[in-house]
Amino acid sequence: MFRLCLVNGLLDEERTREVVQRVIDSRRRGGLKLLSHFERFVRLHRERHTAEVESAVAGDLRARIQAGLARTYGPGISAEFTHNPGLIGGMRVKVGSDVLDGSVRGRLAAMENRF
Repeated sequence: MFRLCLVNGLLDEERTREVVQRVIDSRRRGGLKLLSHFERFVRLHRERHTAEVESAVAGDLRARIQAGLARTYGPGISAEFTHNPGLIGGMRVKVGSDVLDGSVRGRLAAMENRF
């Protein structure tokens, strides 16, 4: 059912709505449980195709970061950029369960854990 919603490996919102509506309209027993599992697949797919980028300094690196993410995770990835001065310097990128922490705060925490 989830695969029906993919177009070139990316989730198509219109197809997703159509699949959900058909399950609702069918009124079959266990439909809510099926939709619950389906929602989990949709959520996981979105998490794997959305990058959360936190940067200590607001800059013009967005295009380069987006290009690097596309090379690593594929062309369907979208990025959400936020400014976080608490990182002190550098940036932190989260895609799904992958966390790439190149921030000064992250490095200081790692050094503290080693001692």
